[in-house]
Amino acid sequence: MRCPACASEDTQVTETRVSEDGVEIRRRRRCLACGRRFKTVERIELSLPTVVKKNGARLEFDEKKLRASFALALRKRPVSAEILDAAVRRVEEQLAASGEREVASQRIGELVMAELKKLDKVAYVRFASVYRSFQDVAEFQELVAEVSTRGTSKRVNKKKK
Repeated sequence: MRCPACASEDTQVTETRVSEDGVEIRRRRRCLACGRRFKTVERIELSLPTVVKKNGARLEFDEKKLRASFALALRKRPVSAEILDAAVRRVEEQLAASGEREVASQRIGELVMAELKKLDKVAYVRFASVYRSFQDVAEFQELVAEVSTRGTSKRVNKKKK
């Protein structure tokens, strides 16, 4: 590791810490040439597939776009940033684990919907209404009924016990 002060490659690790989620390693270092101390962060880099859009265009996977989709659906909903980060990470891990070199954007949309369905029903309906491009109100009502039915049956079961 090169020292940011003097550019010497002669540095020593003085402390290593693994983050709570195990995704990052933080190291404190000391330059043996000038004595300056600095920190570095190592992060796992997943090899993600290329995204194939509906029009056939191929784009590099962009984690910022994925995060923005989640954030828009979850806007003003009671979901913490840590939970959102975990959902984004799960989608990325599923894509990386697939081993595919290319993935259709529709597949990513389905993964996002599955995560949102677990996190927040309102966000799920928001995302699905845009993603599925409903042509009439009946399609939207079916989606809401699907989410409502599941929620109602859970509440009824809890009351019976």
